[in-house]
Amino acid sequence: MKDLFTEKQLNPLASIEDWEDDLLKRYPEETKEKEEYRNYEDSERVDTVREFYKLNHTYQTYDFVTQKEANFLKFDKKEMSLWEAVDFLNTLVDDSDPDTSLDQLQHLLQTSEAIRADGHPDWFVLTGFMHDMGKVLCLFGEPQWAVVGDTFPVGCQHSDKIVYPEFFQANPDSTDERYNTKYGVYEPNCGLDKVKMSWGHDEYLYQMMKDYLPEEALYMIRYHSFYPQHKENAYAHLMTEHDHEMFKWVDKFNPYDLYSKVPTPPDAKALRPYYEDLVAKYLPSTLKF
Repeated sequence: MKDLFTEKQLNPLASIEDWEDDLLKRYPEETKEKEEYRNYEDSERVDTVREFYKLNHTYQTYDFVTQKEANFLKFDKKEMSLWEAVDFLNTLVDDSDPDTSLDQLQHLLQTSEAIRADGHPDWFVLTGFMHDMGKVLCLFGEPQWAVVGDTFPVGCQHSDKIVYPEFFQANPDSTDERYNTKYGVYEPNCGLDKVKMSWGHDEYLYQMMKDYLPEEALYMIRYHSFYPQHKENAYAHLMTEHDHEMFKWVDKFNPYDLYSKVPTPPDAKALRPYYEDLVAKYLPSTLKF
């Protein structure tokens, strides 16, 4: 991968969190003023987000996803506890985020503590705590556009509800008769479990966690970046009634992720015993990444 792309193409964003900045502009929470969060009008940032999606939409093909699944879903890159993974993820601390100087652990704790404060089940709290763990893909050499970004089905026609749909013109699947029709390789209402999604941290972590967490949590992890559906309803024709029911949980999760950042850092030391017990309740002592 590194031999095929320049550093700018591998990492067009100043930070992988710039993707969330863009989400907040596109989907501001009604109860908060947009200006309260990551307010930036810098044209350079807008340009980098556009470049990010140009690369993402050009290279996220059905074959690309298949290759990534074959590579990363062997989970043979590293074995570590969840706490070691958090430390590993902390090397992605975002120095450019205008809202917070918190490291990844503190961001995860802010998300999970907001969920906990609202009285949700402990597996929901754990989901908030670990939802970004799949971003370790960046540390395994993956380009940003294959780690974060709005996700979408591959193997069928790209919806015009996906952000920057014009960039799909350069995607080979757009002119491939196998993949460029409404249903492509799928059947009507076949179910999202039969649909390949663009590659990124959501699918990677879902595949890692699918034997450990309740189905509701797995939907949150797997589809929380699937904005073309849970915000735009662009792929209902591939979903079952069960998918629609489970997406109610995705809808519950997303505001905690996007709108939980506050200036006061959580007390990670005081909170750790609770999260150690919670992690031990659901997960093995080490995980394969």
